[in-house]
Amino acid sequence: MSGPMALEPGGAEQDTLALRLAGTSRVRARRGDDRTLAQRLPRLAPDESAVSALAADLSDRVGPAVHPYEVAALLEAEGLSADVIRDRYGHPDLFSLAAALYERVPRSFPEPAPAPDPWRPDHVRCLLRGVLFALPGLAYLLTAPLWSSGGSTSPLVVAGVVSWAWGQALGHRAHLRMTAGRREAGRTLLAGAPPGALLATAAAALAADGKAVLWVAAAQSAYLAAAGVLLVLARERWLLAALSPLVAGAVLLPWWEPGPAVRAGLVLLALLATLAATARALREVCSAPAGTGGTRPRPVTSLPYGLFGLSAAVLVLLEGRLHPYAVIVLTVSMGPAEWLLYRYRGWSVAALRRATTPAGFLLRSAGVLGCCLLAYLLPLLPAAPLTGAPPAELLPLAAALWTALLLQAFGAAWPAAAVCLPAAGGAGAVTVLRLPPGAEALPLCCGGAALCLAVCALCLLGRPAPHL
Repeated sequence: MSGPMALEPGGAEQDTLALRLAGTSRVRARRGDDRTLAQRLPRLAPDESAVSALAADLSDRVGPAVHPYEVAALLEAEGLSADVIRDRYGHPDLFSLAAALYERVPRSFPEPAPAPDPWRPDHVRCLLRGVLFALPGLAYLLTAPLWSSGGSTSPLVVAGVVSWAWGQALGHRAHLRMTAGRREAGRTLLAGAPPGALLATAAAALAADGKAVLWVAAAQSAYLAAAGVLLVLARERWLLAALSPLVAGAVLLPWWEPGPAVRAGLVLLALLATLAATARALREVCSAPAGTGGTRPRPVTSLPYGLFGLSAAVLVLLEGRLHPYAVIVLTVSMGPAEWLLYRYRGWSVAALRRATTPAGFLLRSAGVLGCCLLAYLLPLLPAAPLTGAPPAELLPLAAALWTALLLQAFGAAWPAAAVCLPAAGGAGAVTVLRLPPGAEALPLCCGGAALCLAVCALCLLGRPAPHL
């Protein structure tokens, strides 16, 4: 009794029965004895045409089967009774018909239907964000005659660097709190944005040599804090509407001199509209139902994002010191850069589905990274001469920024900060102290940083685990 039992009729039990019946005496056939039906009626053969028709109908479901039992389960689910199997197809039982279908239909294992891309980007939103990053520059175009005569722009630079670093850290912390609920994220932004604006203004006051530039630095800090809140809360269209006075004034400048009052009024109107939109957005999210709460992240979690923001601001301002229009190109390119971050994640998931070995996925991941970098840098290649910046100077900076943002998108913020901080510090020290190699220091530092960040990206993101 320890051996396996046959699950199909016609197995070993028939042999045992034959052994038991072998020694019995032959029974003489009698009239009306059913045991003689097998001798008087011919055995019915399978109806090959009917079986072939059934195989054609079920070929798409029989082909992927790896055993006749799967076909038997399919036939049973189709509702084929024993009588139908005998009368229509000429097979004695379900398993016999299943075996015939399994042999008749060739094996085929179709690929599963492609799953929807979970990282499909919002094209309009990414394009809009790139435009919004550059539109505030129109404020300087309108107000420059009011405060720039004989004054230094150092307070604006200092305030911009501090605002950029603070905004990066606050944005990351708000996104972490977004997992607990929009209300928690809104409260984080409400508690963090005003201190950031005050800190940037205080830093500008240390370098200010006049009241006019200090007021401009304060307005700049307030705008950057408010705009950061709107961007985190996905209120890009609100911010675009708030900046419409700047757009209208800048469009009319070539044909009309508005005068000091109109210049200052347009900028002030845009600032007040941005602050009003921010207040409304914060009121909406703070009045939302409470979320799950969760554990409040420690401030040190957002520290590398702030450090990267500080180093990125220094590198961009060093480039702007030599080629101001190159900064505008870099700022506008942040929209396509964000789009490519989504594309990298989507293409990496697709590569993971096609790869069969870790080495194969690493090779595909390197190809995806290279394609994304090329897609980001190629449009900057013809744009660089238009801004007066050599391509060998602009492209390494852009590559370093995008690769660092890619690492941050996967939570690897410390490698990005650890690479970009020395690059910014080295290039800044060479520029301030006027050390050799002079202007060549910035592209050299950015090129080295881009190479290190690319290696880090391959080591960290060339494994399947970050993409699951």
